Order: sequence, then structure tokens, then C-alpha cells
Amino acid sequence: MQERFSTVTSERLLGPLNDVERKFAPPRLFVSGPMEIPLPRPRVAIVGSRKASSRGLDAAKDIARALSKNGVVIVSGLAEGIDTAAHTSAIEEKGRTIAVLGTPLDRVYPKKNTRLQKEIMTNHLAVSQFPVGHPIQRADFVLRNRTMALISNASIIVEAGETSGSLHQGWEALRLGRPLFFWKPTVSESSLSWPKKMMRYGALELTDPEQVMDVLPSHKGIIKIAVQV
Repeated sequence: MQERFSTVTSERLLGPLNDVERKFAPPRLFVSGPMEIPLPRPRVAIVGSRKASSRGLDAAKDIARALSKNGVVIVSGLAEGIDTAAHTSAIEEKGRTIAVLGTPLDRVYPKKNTRLQKEIMTNHLAVSQFPVGHPIQRADFVLRNRTMALISNASIIVEAGETSGSLHQGWEALRLGRPLFFWKPTVSESSLSWPKKMMRYGALELTDPEQVMDVLPSHKGIIKIAVQV
């Protein structure tokens, strides 16, 4: 994939960072796409299982569509399943989306998302913390989720199992003091222990996208959210 990439610092991309945000922020990020920098806001990550249920995929699409209609930039990780549904729905709604990659910008994973990544690089924005030539490693997708939590003003986990990479993003969002939501059926799933654990640290059940709008920063300023411990 022959594209023109730019290099920016995390603070150049996002604006000033506090000490908590700066602790794990990548020193440099590689970006491709026409979206303005510093990034517009509000930005919401919609993430979840690669092997999502049809109900979960529909929920991801509906949430992305509703938020896009309200001017929210949809952030996700370009993975199969929930991520792809969120990106695609935002694009179809004529909204904006940011793909945070676990690979260098010149690589695509999964390969089936080659066209989607090209579309995002051409008309939206793709971000990676890995330079061209960096070998793809499983651990990099965990780092990607941490960076995605930093980029997003709030995160929504639609569906995720006990070992899902999305859980790394959830915990990082809570560490940063950012709002974290779970789709209601996920909270009700008796086989999962992580929703209840994260809810003890301030995560919230999501029944309507309007709940997210209520806690997002406007373009004028950031609303501070207190995490209950």
C-alpha cells in the first residue's frame, strides 16, 4: 500500500496531555489521511469481538450511526467484527472515522480490510505507533488498544470475551479517567466476569447512545468525568 505518511507527536495529534495521559502515550505516531490535526472532537471508540454475534454487529452499526449523526468522530481498530461494523457505519452515515492500527501504515490486518483501510487513509485518518518495516507482533495490538483509549474521549465495548483485547482498552480508559460504556446485553451475560469488575471502577451500562453524548466534551472544552472507585 503506497501512501504518504506523516509523523506527529501525541501532543501534536491530541493537544496538551496531563501527567496520567503522558505516562503511556507513544512518543511519535504515524498518520495518513486528510483529517485535521489536532484531531477534531468529540471522539468515541467503538470496539469489541472479532467474532461478534449478528446482534452485536447490528448494535455496533446502530451506535456508530447515531453518534455520527451527532458529529462524533468514530474511532476503532480496523479488526474484523465490531471494529469493521463501526468504521463502515460511520462512513455510510457520511460521518468521520479514525482507524488506530496494530500494524505499520503500509500493512493491512486483516487482509480483507484492505479496501476499508484505503478508504480511511484517503478520506478519514489512519494512525499507527509502529514505523514502516516494524514486524507485526501480537503484543502490538494490545499497545494499539492502549493508544486508542488515549485518542478517544470515551470508549464503548459492544461485545467481548474474557480474553478479548478490547479489555485492555477498557482498563486503560478507566486509568485515564475517560468514560467507559458496555452494551447492555454484554453486562447481562452471566458467563462474563469483566463487566462487573470494570463497573466497580466506574464503567457504565449503555442502553442508548444519548448516554454517551451526555458525557462527551464539546469542541470548546473537555468535561471532566470522575471515576468512582
